Amino acid sequence: MASLGQLEKMEITAFSDAEFTEEVADGKFITQVNPEKVSLKYEIESPEDQAQGTSATEATFGKIKPQELSFEFMFDATGAIPNPDGSSPINDDGVFEKVKHFLSVVYEYNGEEHKPNNVQIAWGRLLFKCVLKSVNIDYRLFRPDGTPLRAVASAAFTGSVEERLRVAIDAPASPDITHTRSVRDGETLLQLTQEIYGHSRYYLEVARANRLTNFRKLKTGQIISFPPIAKTS
Repeated sequence: MASLGQLEKMEITAFSDAEFTEEVADGKFITQVNPEKVSLKYEIESPEDQAQGTSATEATFGKIKPQELSFEFMFDATGAIPNPDGSSPINDDGVFEKVKHFLSVVYEYNGEEHKPNNVQIAWGRLLFKCVLKSVNIDYRLFRPDGTPLRAVASAAFTGSVEERLRVAIDAPASPDITHTRSVRDGETLLQLTQEIYGHSRYYLEVARANRLTNFRKLKTGQIISFPPIAKTS
């Protein structure tokens, strides 16, 4: 957090896991210049099927799509704008190294996870966990030899919800569907029942359905089945 009077810069941090607990080595990017505008997109997807012989369709709810965050920011190697870490902004490669570092954080393939990194964008009260959707780099100022000294990135990110939170959000909307979960270290049956059904009072029914002799001690990796509420109520 920036101290009073100090300009707080946007930070983009890469994580290798979907829970955003394992930070990638050298996976932090700090903007030289903060965006002038940040856009958050909220969108509801509605089915567009139309019955034969009708002239219009009734608006129906399909699903809430992940939020999208988009903004533009500048890379500069002219010397007019200092680097966030205090180092000299002027170098032989112009803005190439700055752009390369940014792309390594948000775009490059993570070999262990077989996909690009998960990223967290933090700026003031904004905290957005996401994955890159698209990025466009415009080079706008050049040395006589063609080395770019200034560039503008236009980036868009799609919101990412951690698996535990996703299950907690989705499960109450479909209590008639059987769920299965692999127990993680430290999880309890009461906690899992609360996440799946929205209330922990069904834990005894879940214990009976899974023939658990000691529901107070679950084993990490153990598969627990959560049957429909209608069958356990």
